[in-house]
Amino acid sequence: MFQKSHYLLIMSPFKTLFCVILVDVLWGITYVCSMGYSQISLKLPTDYDSERLKKKIGHLLGITDFTYQIENKSLDARKKNNIHWQLRLMVHSDELGEGTVEKKPGLHIPYKKRNKKVVVVGNGPAGFFSALVLQKAGFQTTLIDRGTAVTKRAEGIMHFEQTGLFDPKSNYAFGEGGAGTFSDGKLSSRSKRISLEKQFILSSYVKAGGPEEIEYMTHPHLGSDRLKIIVHKLNQEFQELGGQLLFETMLDDIKVVNGAVVHANSSAGNLEADYFIIAAGHSAYETFRMLMKRGVGFHTKNFAIGSRMEHPQELINRAQWGKPSLPGVKAAEYRLTAKTESKQQVYTFCMCPGGLLVPATAYEGSNIVNGMSLYQRDAQYANAACVSGLNLEQLLGREVSASESLDWLEQLERKFYSYTSSYAAPFCSIQDFIKAKSHTQNTETSYPLGLKAAPLWEMLPKQISENMRQGLNNFSKKIQGFETGNIMGLESKTSASIQVDRDENRLCHGFSNLYMVGEGSGFAGGIVSSAADGIKAAMSLVHANT
Repeated sequence: MFQKSHYLLIMSPFKTLFCVILVDVLWGITYVCSMGYSQISLKLPTDYDSERLKKKIGHLLGITDFTYQIENKSLDARKKNNIHWQLRLMVHSDELGEGTVEKKPGLHIPYKKRNKKVVVVGNGPAGFFSALVLQKAGFQTTLIDRGTAVTKRAEGIMHFEQTGLFDPKSNYAFGEGGAGTFSDGKLSSRSKRISLEKQFILSSYVKAGGPEEIEYMTHPHLGSDRLKIIVHKLNQEFQELGGQLLFETMLDDIKVVNGAVVHANSSAGNLEADYFIIAAGHSAYETFRMLMKRGVGFHTKNFAIGSRMEHPQELINRAQWGKPSLPGVKAAEYRLTAKTESKQQVYTFCMCPGGLLVPATAYEGSNIVNGMSLYQRDAQYANAACVSGLNLEQLLGREVSASESLDWLEQLERKFYSYTSSYAAPFCSIQDFIKAKSHTQNTETSYPLGLKAAPLWEMLPKQISENMRQGLNNFSKKIQGFETGNIMGLESKTSASIQVDRDENRLCHGFSNLYMVGEGSGFAGGIVSSAADGIKAAMSLVHANT
């Protein structure tokens, strides 16, 4: 059966392990055997089911009674005539001998009753997970958010999309779960040294109702429909542990005495605590400005802006798979990058297959677009941002303060609103953007508040538009029909444009008890890295109060 095999004897100074590594060219299978278990890697068709998987495992290992655990699952779509799942599994069976697999260490949160109070600002991933860890460790934790609880928030968003009337408390930016609640719910992260935190985050999501696959998929996601349920259950857990949760509570100011925050002024009154953690997200401009006035240091950083593209999902499926659909796979994705003459990178960001375009502004009179999708990713359109890297000081040719960076970005967001005098999205075809010429437009879209034809390339900064033009031209050569899609609105929330001055424990410079974490800190981006940033800050407090 095996056409080619390699056998290895691995010796350890502590014990002897007899391991066999088999490589089957015909089946594309490798496995490593040890006492009581086998680690297997194999290929399976996209529409496989559990019975087929069990049958193949049993046949390959020659066993009948076993359990297995998927450790990694990824789609290999490099060859359109051979698209398949690549799986790595751990199989356990008495028929394989004796022995156990060493358990991976988990995040250890030592509990003891601590007479310390912590106020956490922001109910997004960074704020929530820092608050959860602190409450589990025995602190008295209060978690506040300027937005609403998720059910009321969903109702407010629906009303906004139906009427165009913006609600500052119920929108895509603020509220229970943060901006990530109404997104694709991507859980991949390139952050290093967060394995323990990531394991804790994913297992928490699974415990709250997330699919188990998020713990092994190469590109896991939750979908907005599931996230709404999950974040609510997680907040219930926090409250059951004794944590205090306050929605519709705005942080207005902080009182600082000798480098320490004494209390936070909020719409719910003064909140006193021993420690304060700010996890306000990257859209809370007035919070940033208030912190600057109170002596918190910030500096500018590189970020990216652009617009969001939309295509029929079937077009992307055909381009990526060579067929309109693929059994066992929800929808085709893409991740594209291109180098420009200016040396700035243009890339796609937050691709939402089978998704929807949404009005993601955090403030009335600003116009921003973003993407979201449900768990099944079965909507008609695919969308993704096309953004260009940006160094604001290079773009403006002068030094720029953190405050000026916020002003510049806010003016650009208001400029897009002024063009339509509403939350309708300025748009053109990708082909028109590349050629910088306007033609007849296709107005079919998932965006709920309408489109308005516009010379989008003139509305963005000149260098950004030129970079995007080169990037879009490159993308159109990689994906057939890409230039036929539309590009619209302003995508300005890839990451924060400023970064807080803080130490390795997330403590703000010059302060003894003020921490800043998550996307708003400028040190994290996305659900997992933001949540991990919050956990690390919480754990530093735990260790400092042991």
